[in-house]
Amino acid sequence: MVKRIESSQNQKIKKWKKCHKKKWRDEYGLYLIEGLHLLEEALKVPSRVQAVIYDEHFQKENVNITAEVEEYSVPHQLFQELSQTESPQGVIAVCKMPDQRVDITERGRYLLLDSIQDPGNLGTIIRTADACGLDGIFLGKGCADLYNEKTLRAAQGSHFHLPSAAVDLTDVIKQMKEKSIQVYGTALNGQELSYTPRAVQAFALLMGNEGNGVSEDLLSLTDVNVKIPIYGNAESLNVAVASGILMYWLRGFERE
Repeated sequence: MVKRIESSQNQKIKKWKKCHKKKWRDEYGLYLIEGLHLLEEALKVPSRVQAVIYDEHFQKENVNITAEVEEYSVPHQLFQELSQTESPQGVIAVCKMPDQRVDITERGRYLLLDSIQDPGNLGTIIRTADACGLDGIFLGKGCADLYNEKTLRAAQGSHFHLPSAAVDLTDVIKQMKEKSIQVYGTALNGQELSYTPRAVQAFALLMGNEGNGVSEDLLSLTDVNVKIPIYGNAESLNVAVASGILMYWLRGFERE
């Protein structure tokens, strides 16, 4: 049953609005997603969805909500206040943050991110890692917020498929080595990629900050440092693009 909320002074509305800020997202363990596609991805893991909010003009015939999820309809103006997109699609979901845990196994494939600051880059990297079939992402110090609205939009639902955790990357690299997982860093003085994808059975790929790359302290811990050759006149590649090339190079293109 869809409940109606009319006032911006409603306590639920006030709480949901606060979730636009990281401080309150962390406090409540909640974040907001917008649009039908992200809602559909979220509903594949229904335990992650606490509530769904509809613009009063939204047609919800094609949305199948489980009984455990609360549903609310709000006036158009109130929905606009909750939305953070330029062209709202009329549906917002309130989602629960999962436990930040990524299990490290001997045959796992992982991505380690050092100070990726742009939320759009972070979201694109998460989406690409999901498409590449990786097993988890570790976010080091200085990374953009995993639940920033720009990160969520760029990831296009991959938050619901791929476990992620904010960690000390030094500790994670040590754990990788204990599992005999080779750690690949990215550096200007690294060895250039060969044309043949590696198809590495287990790996950890370390990607760095948009401007400064991977910190020297972390590069000193890697097993191999690589770089993507630049054939034209561009100074460098966008970190999300570079991450995609390297993940697929290491992952290989043949299905297991």
